[in-house]
Amino acid sequence: MTALTFTLKAELEQRIDVSPLTPDRLADKSASEIGAELLQYGNRQIRADELFSIEGQGSDRLIFRGSRKLDYIGKGMSQGEIRVEGDAGSYLGMHLKGGRIIVSGNVDAYAACEMKKGEILIRGNAGDFLGAALPGNKKGMAGGVVIVKGNVGDRVGDHLRRGAILIEGNAGNYLGSRMTAGTIAVLGEVGAHLGYAMNRGTVLLARTPASIPATFNDCGTHTLGFIPLLLKGFQGLETRFSEMSDTLKRVRRYAGDMCGLGKGEILIAV
Repeated sequence: MTALTFTLKAELEQRIDVSPLTPDRLADKSASEIGAELLQYGNRQIRADELFSIEGQGSDRLIFRGSRKLDYIGKGMSQGEIRVEGDAGSYLGMHLKGGRIIVSGNVDAYAACEMKKGEILIRGNAGDFLGAALPGNKKGMAGGVVIVKGNVGDRVGDHLRRGAILIEGNAGNYLGSRMTAGTIAVLGEVGAHLGYAMNRGTVLLARTPASIPATFNDCGTHTLGFIPLLLKGFQGLETRFSEMSDTLKRVRRYAGDMCGLGKGEILIAV
């Protein structure tokens, strides 16, 4: 059975909320019913088949031929798979409860925000607030795995509560700010204010950052047995971190943020 494919008929003039188009919501619907789904397009609603050419059958696998104006892809999804060929907009995978989302290009802000379970793979770059809480909320991503092959913006993992965010490129400022638990790992460089107001959780860095905040205590160099186990847990996923389980064992540990609860840690490969 071929994937259900949504291809834009023309360039979008406004941003569009495609959250109704998920495997959960489209299950057991006919082609005519799928085409009649109403999507918020700017300040009005419009039928899906007015904006998209819809091809294929079934609803467990969806494909969007992307645009940076497609927002809320996979919002609240609990099963199936969504692939985005090209770029995606904001709030990709928001409140994700299961299934898998794969993006071949870049995504805008708030991807994986308040995500619960599942997997998101972004082969390009991601914007600010990846895996974070929505404005005014204090519970960010609470489970699952997010993999970014490129770079990410600021405030990644803000209020992170559980799960793993794996970044193979560079990260912006305030990485891991206000974390409660979970893991963030970065192969590239990181910006300023690392671990700001961090309470618990682990930030694992392959490179030494330009500076460590003064509110983190240097605990020395250690061989930590849980690191190879953590990295082996990513085997089977499309990430370079799974290949590091036999090589990355010894780290320099910094505990903090002492301005908060102080039970978080920054681990730097040595």
